Amino acid sequence: MPYLQLDVCGHYSVEDKQRLALKMSETYAQLMSVDIRRISVAIRELGDGGVWRIPEAGEEPVPVAVMMLDVRKGRPPELRMEVAKALCAHCIDILGLREDRLNVEFTQHSGDEMYHPALGGYSPEWTPGEQ
Repeated sequence: MPYLQLDVCGHYSVEDKQRLALKMSETYAQLMSVDIRRISVAIRELGDGGVWRIPEAGEEPVPVAVMMLDVRKGRPPELRMEVAKALCAHCIDILGLREDRLNVEFTQHSGDEMYHPALGGYSPEWTPGEQ
């Protein structure tokens, strides 16, 4: 953890996905004061018709993208919003996703729900001094 997951309808080059994973990881690590080695990024290409949303009642569903962020609990809502906006900007810039068809959801976990064998075990709990 953190685990940053993006579900998309389209198909993208490995280079673009790698560039997006790097930018998302760097941004997340900097804003959330996290060791970048703890971050995993998944870009799931679900293909045409893979993710849908109805923009307005009575309208037809449209293809969208959804970002799920599994993070340590405790960060203030303002910081989470800043992270969401920054990560969305990378998706728009690198993959060309539409802002009005992209949303972000957070799932918050305690540190002992995130195990990193290479980093010595569980993640530490978040503390307000971190950011």
